[in-house]
Amino acid sequence: MTVTPIDLFASSLHLHHDGQVKIATPPPTQDGWRMTVQHAKTGADVHSDHWEIHPEAEELITCLIGKFRLYLRPEHPDQEEEEIRLIAGTAAVVPRGRWHRIELDIPSNILAVTLPRGSRLEKR
Repeated sequence: MTVTPIDLFASSLHLHHDGQVKIATPPPTQDGWRMTVQHAKTGADVHSDHWEIHPEAEELITCLIGKFRLYLRPEHPDQEEEEIRLIAGTAAVVPRGRWHRIELDIPSNILAVTLPRGSRLEKR
């Protein structure tokens, strides 16, 4: 078996329950987890004007390079947004079914892992 480098900025990886790792372009719809890496230069790259939700799984969001803020939408009307500041080498786990968004402080490389299905966006 030949092992070759994978361009993580051009492909998603699918982490199968049976232990296999496969390149997934376009993103898979079957069981297992999707891992994506992106270089975000502007708010548009992380759809900062939208909330995102993953009702079927938690999401791991990691700052590889850069600095950004992860916001969790309040669960009750009388609460404030929760702000989590991520710098290079840090990560946060967004709870299953929790609306969230990202705002960049500087261009950043972001790694995310979640299930490849059920995600939704909602305009802020």
